[in-house]
Amino acid sequence: MIDAIVFAITIVLPNLFLMGLGFFMQRRGEVSQTFIDQASYFVFNYCLPALLFFSVVDSDVDYSKQVILIAAGTVVTFILFIGAEWYANRFVKLPADQGVFVQGVFRSNMAIIGLATVANAYGEHGLSIGAVYMGVVTILFNILAVITLSRVSKSAEDTWISRSTMITKKLFTNPLILALLAAFAYKALPLPPLAGVIHTTGGLLAAVALPLALICAGASIDLKAMLHLSGLSMQASIGRIIIAPLIAVAVGLAFGLSGVHLGVLFLMVASPTAAASYVMAKAMGGNDVLAANILAFTTVVGMFGMAIGAALLRALGLI
Repeated sequence: MIDAIVFAITIVLPNLFLMGLGFFMQRRGEVSQTFIDQASYFVFNYCLPALLFFSVVDSDVDYSKQVILIAAGTVVTFILFIGAEWYANRFVKLPADQGVFVQGVFRSNMAIIGLATVANAYGEHGLSIGAVYMGVVTILFNILAVITLSRVSKSAEDTWISRSTMITKKLFTNPLILALLAAFAYKALPLPPLAGVIHTTGGLLAAVALPLALICAGASIDLKAMLHLSGLSMQASIGRIIIAPLIAVAVGLAFGLSGVHLGVLFLMVASPTAAASYVMAKAMGGNDVLAANILAFTTVVGMFGMAIGAALLRALGLI
């Protein structure tokens, strides 16, 4: 059990320290909202794509063997989405709240918290597996998010054709997905290994990605929003922090996953609500205050949930 606790602390504590540093700097006025926005843009458009690209290109992982993991992640996502939709339709009154609630439950922060925790737990090998998982499930996240948030719109121009166009545009302009597709294409073609200046530059950009992303996440935490939860935001947070990880473990075991693969599935699903959920909710007319509350609470509390869950799974010899 001591080994399991040490494992959990090792994978979560570095992330908490970096987020704590960002929060500390924000409280002291050492970082501005402009810096956070610009740094987050830099990470999302340049650093994370470099990290994903080189993780795949440099890895010897057999990606054809990740099909079961991706299938399990897809099933988990649909269970959470359908369950949250059913709950929202029965117990959430306002359309502007319903889509935000659903997104808060099913959409996890894989690109930052998930990947960082997987890297801490399993190193480069786990990071490569997590990158492939994230690339596929991110596509599903975007499609389902547009579907659930579109119920708010009253515009005559907002049709299934316009929504489909929006989804397609988001997918084909997403730098993370483009980086993964480029990496798969590079590995599939008979091209020489990347080396020299290109590889060194890419490695430096990749090294910046997760630390800077975690610092920005910490600097973005709004304590006031986190401590003034409504009943609805707490319900969504329970779905994300407790129910989602339990479903992930159950589905993973049903698919026969164990070791690194079950660990990657758990850590990706157990991650806090994705930061993109707030941006998309605001853009599509959802309740952005509710989205901010869910994001803030799950970002802090969810890390402890990941640690507890990882310790239990490690103690049981499952990851």
